[in-house]
Amino acid sequence: MSTDNNDLKYTGKGQASRLSLQHEIAGGPLGIFGEEAKKHDLNIGDVSILIYKALNQNYKNYKFRLRNSISKIEINRNLKKFNPLLGETLFVKSASIKPDGGVLEVKDKKSEWRVILVGESKHQGNDVEKIKAGIKQGKNKDQDFMAAGNAIERVHKNILEFRNLMFNELHFPYIVFFQGSNFATETFTINAPNGRAVQLVHNSGLLNRIDRVTAANYSAPINSNYCRNQFIETENVKQMLQIPSLYFQCNPWKTEEMYEYMLEIALDSILILNEKKQLP
Repeated sequence: MSTDNNDLKYTGKGQASRLSLQHEIAGGPLGIFGEEAKKHDLNIGDVSILIYKALNQNYKNYKFRLRNSISKIEINRNLKKFNPLLGETLFVKSASIKPDGGVLEVKDKKSEWRVILVGESKHQGNDVEKIKAGIKQGKNKDQDFMAAGNAIERVHKNILEFRNLMFNELHFPYIVFFQGSNFATETFTINAPNGRAVQLVHNSGLLNRIDRVTAANYSAPINSNYCRNQFIETENVKQMLQIPSLYFQCNPWKTEEMYEYMLEIALDSILILNEKKQLP
């Protein structure tokens, strides 16, 4: 494989091989785009575009595309390939899935598009900002914290839809960045304008909503890359688990952080497809 006159050889499997690949091309276009990510405050859609451009620069032999959505018709059509019972029910023909960061794909040897990255970013909980601004919350405007809602649970739907699309793949490149006071992973103190020190308790049932989301990743450790599918055996039957990579923190995610983690997912996807000799 040629990438800007550098021959990249896959000498191993998994994370070590991908990290070696990243190191080898760090001074090339991927490195350039990574430096570009540090200079700007971009949303996840912008980061996906940066990664799309970087991969096009590095992988001259591959064809990539970045789409805003995947239609339910396409998902159902994929399901029906494997069993006529599946992909049968659809009432709204125009229904589609629209991840915040779009859907990045690569064309394989059979000229079929394979998903290598799906990114989303979700925010819930403005308690830190409110306390720093001296703004009380609640019905009577006398509370430091607002009880967390459940809107974030809608992320489960998109994850399930992409499992339907990719259930026959050996990788699951779905990554979600969660930010806000409802996703704090440690307890810390916030200073209010009047000098009060307010403690945000990260495992408070009032605030924390991480447990509502980890149903989607089998409660595997958070802030980890699960692009490569996991296999478990139950009663001599092997089961394949497609686990989304869920990243949580209270503070807003920086552009370079999202770029780094999303790039890992995309490169792992390419690596896994290459292991099965499915790419040109």
